Amino acid sequence: MNYVVRRGTGPVWQDVEPGRSGWSWTGIRVVDLAPGEGHEVVLGDREAVVVPLTGPVTVSTDGATFDLAGRRSPFDAATDAAYVPRGAALRLEGTGRIAVATAVAGARFEPAYLPLNGVRRLARGAGSMSRLVREYAMPEAFTATSRLLVCEVVTPAGNWSGYPAHKHDTQSATESELEEIYYYEFAEGPHGEPGFGLHETTSAAPDRPIDVHAEVRTGDVALVPYGWHGPCAASPGHDMYYLNVMAGPSTAKDWRITDHPDHTWIRETWPDRPVDPRVLAGLH
Repeated sequence: MNYVVRRGTGPVWQDVEPGRSGWSWTGIRVVDLAPGEGHEVVLGDREAVVVPLTGPVTVSTDGATFDLAGRRSPFDAATDAAYVPRGAALRLEGTGRIAVATAVAGARFEPAYLPLNGVRRLARGAGSMSRLVREYAMPEAFTATSRLLVCEVVTPAGNWSGYPAHKHDTQSATESELEEIYYYEFAEGPHGEPGFGLHETTSAAPDRPIDVHAEVRTGDVALVPYGWHGPCAASPGHDMYYLNVMAGPSTAKDWRITDHPDHTWIRETWPDRPVDPRVLAGLH
């Protein structure tokens, strides 16, 4: 299985669906719409959260229409979004880049508008590990989904994210079994120079080997079926964005993680370090 999926060359940048070998629960489609273009997605047994990455988009589905204001860039601000239920077909119309995050669903919920003022924002980490988290469908944000969890993270240039390395591949009282997708974008340099970052996933158990140490660029996806994942690193000069899509066999929609035992001590240092002011600016 290829755990890093590179950006496509056409208007569909990414099209990952559950059902491929070793991949069971989550999916993502990213489309870049030119003016006057539209795009349709038939969900089948999946549910979805539509997240505008750039520009406005109109989402039409199941007798409902949502006009999403979107944003100029995922580095600038959070956005409003839309939930689309299991079995629906949806149509996107607008100008810009749109992510459709999906998960295999059981129960069917109603279509819903997710307003910008309902997006939970929080700072995570400290010092050079500071990052900004925006939650769209998470346990303390929107919860009217069957399995789908969606959030996004902005990591300032030169910082580390997803650290301590952690896992969520076993269902227990302290851990959730969740597949995870990382969809990446990077801010360009002053003259349009492309940014990049590093993504790491490693084995947490001998019967589940995985070893990913990859350079990632705008439009790339990293698939995490299991194992320790993190850190992700943003190259100096280029802020890093990733959209996380998570789901698993449970419908509890919990997000419980286990830190890598070699890394968890770093959390004890956070109270003594200031949060990166670039992250604090994004909380407002």
